[in-house]
Amino acid sequence: MKVYISADMEGITGLVDAEDVQPPGRDYERGRGLMTEDVNAAVRGAYAAGATYVLVNDAHGPMRNLLPDLLDPRALLIKGRPKPMGMIEGLTPDFDAVVCVGFHSRAGTLGVLSHSFMGHEIEDIWLDDQPAGEIGLLHAAAAAYGVPVVALTGDDTACAEARAWDPRIQAFAVKQAKDRFAAQLVPVTESRAGIEQTVTAALTELPNVTPQATHQLTVRWQSASVASHLLAIPGLKKTDDRTITTEGDMLHLYRLFNLYLRVATAVTSNPPYC
Repeated sequence: MKVYISADMEGITGLVDAEDVQPPGRDYERGRGLMTEDVNAAVRGAYAAGATYVLVNDAHGPMRNLLPDLLDPRALLIKGRPKPMGMIEGLTPDFDAVVCVGFHSRAGTLGVLSHSFMGHEIEDIWLDDQPAGEIGLLHAAAAAYGVPVVALTGDDTACAEARAWDPRIQAFAVKQAKDRFAAQLVPVTESRAGIEQTVTAALTELPNVTPQATHQLTVRWQSASVASHLLAIPGLKKTDDRTITTEGDMLHLYRLFNLYLRVATAVTSNPPYC
């Protein structure tokens, strides 16, 4: 069984603030260790369920967060950026399941460090007219490969968002959101045990997925300048000064969306999201 792990940071055990997840934050280095140990718990869970191959993609911010020397040696690691497929770089139809570790809820929700990809710059995303964030887009892109997302860890709002997309996802909350930068934490030892057990349980019976042929992706930006620049890409339409939309197969849209992020970063210098 081949298992793919996409690892974000905002939903990692014990982390609640930008200082925890953004270099050069005063607690960022400690956050990297906590992130690595949450991923290790997921790797242990995967191998306990019978995995024979585990690939981990560092999917947060600079994508150089996980500590290779502390990562479970049974897992392979994709590190760094840019990556054409961003948070699902390296995922192929050969994988049996996707596990999401350390995820957060979409922009506009009262979840810990909630945002959608770029923090301030993306106000809203809709996939087929349904509000979406990183969880929803990743779920749809994995389905386009024919690979199910089976487990997710993060705060309680991220877990609820994942189950809303697919009730079959087994989610484990490592903290309960109190506000955007505050949470009640699950004790570290208990959290890692819960991650491991959740991943093992999720991999014991894999669901089937049926990819949708065509999707519509709509993004509303904070800046009209970003939308204006993106209109140079063929096939994009503007619905108002800050909103662009396009249609296509999900893998094309996911790759295209990662191009949006690079254009938006160049236009705005990607200010901190808090």
